[in-house]
Amino acid sequence: MVDFKMNIDSLNWKILDLLQKNARMSNAEIGRKVGISSPAVSERIKKMEDAGLIKGYHAVVSPYVANYQLKAIITVRAFMGKLKPFLDKLTTFDEVLNCYRITGNENIVMEVILKNQRHLEVFIDQLIIYGETKTQIVLSHVVAHNSIKPLK
Repeated sequence: MVDFKMNIDSLNWKILDLLQKNARMSNAEIGRKVGISSPAVSERIKKMEDAGLIKGYHAVVSPYVANYQLKAIITVRAFMGKLKPFLDKLTTFDEVLNCYRITGNENIVMEVILKNQRHLEVFIDQLIIYGETKTQIVLSHVVAHNSIKPLK
């Protein structure tokens, strides 16, 4: 994957919008909606994939249906000399859905899923050897998987 910046015309933005809403939509259906042929849609999608603009396609799984009853946001302020070992350890945590290295007082912010409060306690116990944690329980999703659109 090349990952270079490409000019995205309005037609590509329309295709991207449709794919972000339903990645399983057929090229023929996309073509009907944007006014071009299925082969033209396929060619445009291939170019966007080759450029690294489209990173992949995946299923969105409900953590609650999969028996994860808690979602939390956990920030970590790593102790001196513990950030690198913590970053190495992060890849072993199945609970982590997303993780970002950030600026500010904390070094890391994670979105995690957990089976229950006991699972949260055990998970935090694994983190506190690396730094100070702050945990917020997610009550609901206000915006989920918002599409990337052209900035005005």
